[in-house]
Amino acid sequence: MPRMLDVSDEVRAEIGDEEADRLLAGDNAPGSYDCTSCRTPGDSGQERTSTVLFIGDETAVLAFAHATCLPSQVVQVTEDQLQGAVRSISGDSAPSKVVPEQAVLGVTSGLVLIAGELHPALVVEPTAPIARPGTDGLHGDEFLPLLVEQGFTPLSSIDAAPAVLHGWSVLLAVGQLHAVLQPGPNGGQPVAWWQAHQPLQVTDSWRAAANKHQQVLMFAAPVGSIGRQPREDLLRDALDKAAANGRLVAAAMPLAGV
Repeated sequence: MPRMLDVSDEVRAEIGDEEADRLLAGDNAPGSYDCTSCRTPGDSGQERTSTVLFIGDETAVLAFAHATCLPSQVVQVTEDQLQGAVRSISGDSAPSKVVPEQAVLGVTSGLVLIAGELHPALVVEPTAPIARPGTDGLHGDEFLPLLVEQGFTPLSSIDAAPAVLHGWSVLLAVGQLHAVLQPGPNGGQPVAWWQAHQPLQVTDSWRAAANKHQQVLMFAAPVGSIGRQPREDLLRDALDKAAANGRLVAAAMPLAGV
């Protein structure tokens, strides 16, 4: 039975046309799976599903994610990370359950109501703890401290729009989300802090709000704080809870592009 799978050109180039076509036909694709981003169940027969290929030095493992959590993409990891993930599943190396420790940023768009007005927002949550560059990652999750050092504001509640983070921007082109840009080194051209492997669709209402405000609010939380929420009211509840628990930072960013 055909599956609602997204196989990016990048993934297809790695696994080959024959394997990609078998997946799309439903021959080798799972029905149910655990999303490699938000860790909750998914069903490729009922909802759009992304193929995510983790590649180590000698091994490659195909995993699956809700298309609303991650686009189809190739993620480079170390062989130790990949083998460790396989071993951690008690001998069950089913690709749909492999979650390497290499973090991938999951990005969700939604409208957030603040002081009676709807604001376009992006919610960013990694799939694993973030280590400080150059460290062994044994000192806890550094995702929020790293963002605070970049100028993001810690939130205890969402009752006002966060301050604009100068030098950062959200690239929106032809109604699609392409990237979050940060200042380049030594004042150079902006570089991508996060970039979609395939442009992400946003709703007409989200795009209208972005055009009205000419900026986007970005909320960021460590892994396990938000999860995949099917409705905007549930997303807001998760954001409020993360803020109350001291696990949310935010910034406003102007639009780049059209």
